[in-house]
Amino acid sequence: MSRKGGSRFANYKAGFQPPVKELPMLAAFIKAARKSGQLNLSNRELSEVPQSVWRINLDPPEDCHLNVSFNASDRWWDQTDLSKLILASNKLESLSDDLQLLPALTVLDVHDNQLTSLPCAIGQLVNLQKLIVSHNKLKELPDELWNLRSLKNLQLQHNGLEYIPDDIGQLVHLEDLDVSNNRLSTIPSSLGELTVLLRFNLAANKLKSIPPDISKMTSLKFLDMTHNELECVPSELAALVSLEQLYLRHNRLRHLPEFPSCKYLKELYVGNNQIEYLGSEHLQPLSAISVLELRDNKLKSLPDEILLLQGLERLDLTNNDICNLPYKLGNLPKLKSLLLEGNSLRSIRRDIINRGTQELLKYLRSRMEDGEGDSGPGTAMTFPSESNATVYNIGAHKMLEYSDKKATVVPDEIFNASDGIPIVSVNLSKNLLTAVPSRITELKATVTDVNLGFNKLGSISLELCTLEHLLHLDLRNNLLTSLPVEMKRLQRLQTVILSVNRFKEFPDALYHIPALETILLSNNQVGAIDSVQLMQLNRLTTLDMQNNDLMHIPPELGNCINLRSLLLEGNPFRNLRPAILARGTTAVLEYLRSRIPT
Repeated sequence: MSRKGGSRFANYKAGFQPPVKELPMLAAFIKAARKSGQLNLSNRELSEVPQSVWRINLDPPEDCHLNVSFNASDRWWDQTDLSKLILASNKLESLSDDLQLLPALTVLDVHDNQLTSLPCAIGQLVNLQKLIVSHNKLKELPDELWNLRSLKNLQLQHNGLEYIPDDIGQLVHLEDLDVSNNRLSTIPSSLGELTVLLRFNLAANKLKSIPPDISKMTSLKFLDMTHNELECVPSELAALVSLEQLYLRHNRLRHLPEFPSCKYLKELYVGNNQIEYLGSEHLQPLSAISVLELRDNKLKSLPDEILLLQGLERLDLTNNDICNLPYKLGNLPKLKSLLLEGNSLRSIRRDIINRGTQELLKYLRSRMEDGEGDSGPGTAMTFPSESNATVYNIGAHKMLEYSDKKATVVPDEIFNASDGIPIVSVNLSKNLLTAVPSRITELKATVTDVNLGFNKLGSISLELCTLEHLLHLDLRNNLLTSLPVEMKRLQRLQTVILSVNRFKEFPDALYHIPALETILLSNNQVGAIDSVQLMQLNRLTTLDMQNNDLMHIPPELGNCINLRSLLLEGNPFRNLRPAILARGTTAVLEYLRSRIPT
C-alpha cells in the first residue's frame, strides 16, 4: 500500500471544517486520480480547493463499502498517492496549509491564479520536482520554499517579486529557473551555486547589473536577460562554457560582450541596444554561431572578420546606421537570412535588397568578381548651397536621400535635383519633420520606397497616399496615432513599419491593402486586433505586435496560416502562455486554432 508517510502530516481538524462547494464532476476526477496519481482541475473557476483534494491520500472513497473484493480492479486500498496536481487558470487567492497532506507530489501547477502568497506548508513537499506559480500576484516567497531540495523546475514569472532571497542557492538540483516579468532590481550572488542549472530566464525585470558569480553556472545553456536596464555585462559571463543561447535584447548596452570561452554559443540576440561598434575581437570566438541578431542598434559598419562565422545562418542588421556592406559577406556558405531594412545603404539599390537574401548574396559576390573594393561608393551629387556637404544618391542609384540632418523642412533644391530622374527610393529619416513634404507627389510615377522614420510626424498627409506604386513605407519612431483612410489607395504596398508610435488602435486602412506582406507595429498601445479582417490579407507573412496593450489574442488568428513570423511578446494577455510563445509562430498558430470554439 503506497502512502509515502502522508499520514504523518494529517490535519485531523480538517474533517470538521466547513465544506467547500465541490464541482459536479469532482468525484469522478478524484476516482480517476486515485488510479493515475494525477489530478487536473484547471479552468474550473475555483476560488478554493475542495477539501477532498487535499485529503485524497487519506480518506477512503465514498463507495468503498461497495467494493471489498480482492479480485476487483478498483481496489481502493491499493491505489496510488497523488503525485501531480494541476490547479492552473482558476481564481485561487490562497492555498491551504493542508497542502502538506500531499507529500508525494512531484508536480504542482498553480499558474494563472490570484495568489498573493504561498503557504509555509509548501516546505513539507520534499518530493516536489516541478513548481509552477507563474502569472499570480506574489510579492515575496516563504522561507520554507528553499527546503525543496529535490526541485528541478521553478517557474515564478509574471508576479510582483522585488527580490530573490540568498537561500535560493540551496536548490542545488534546479535545472530550469524562470523569474522573468517581475520587479527585480538585483539578484543574489548565491545563484552561482546552481551549478546544474540549464535554463535561466531573467527577462523583463529592472536589473542594472549581474553578479560575477553567475559564471559558476557552468552547465547553463539558455540565458535570457531581455528587457532590463543593463549597461554592461560582466566579463565573467564568458566563463559560461556550455552556453548555447543568449538573449540581451532591449537593454542599454553600448558594447557587445566578448565570449572567448563560449565555444558552443549558437544564438546571440543583442537587438534594441546602443551598440556602436562591432570588431574582430567580438566575432573571432563565435565559431559555432548560427544566429546573430544586431537589429536596432547604432552600428555603422561590419568588419571583414564577419567571414569567420562560417556557420552563420541568420544575420539581422535591421535599423542600424550601416552605409556599406563588405562584399565578402556574400561568401558565407550557410547564410539563409540577411535582414537589412532600416539602414542607409548607399552601395546597394533597394530593389536588390528586396529580392531576398540569396539574390543579395549573389550580388555581393558579383561585386567581388568585378574586382571592386570591399564596398562601392554611391554616385553622389553635392549642393554647395548646403553649409554641410550633403550627399544625394541620385543618378545610378535613383535614390533621393536627405537623412540625419535634424532638419524641420526639406529644401526645395533636394527635389529640384531629382528633376527628370526616375527616383525609386526616398530617405528622409532621422530629421525633425512634422509633416510629409508636399513635393513628394512629384515622384509618384516611380517611387517605390519611402523612409520617413525617426521624425516628429503627428499625422500623415494625403500627399503620401498618392504614391500608388509604393511597395515599402517606413514611418517608425514618430508621433502617429492614426492613419488616414485614404491609405487604402496604396494597393501595391507590401511592407509598412509603424513601430514606436502612439497607435491605440490597429490602423483600419491596413486591413484594406491586400498586397501587404509585412506589418511592423511594435511598441505602440494597440489594445486589440481583428483576426477576421487580418485573414483577408492572405499575403501577410510577418506581423509584429510586440510591446502593445493586447489583453486578448483571438483564437481565430490561428487561421492566418500564411503567417511565418508572429511576434506577440510584451503584451498583457493571459490566454497565451510564455512557454507557447517561446516555441515559435507555428506552435502559436496551432495552439490558437485548438482554442477556436466548435
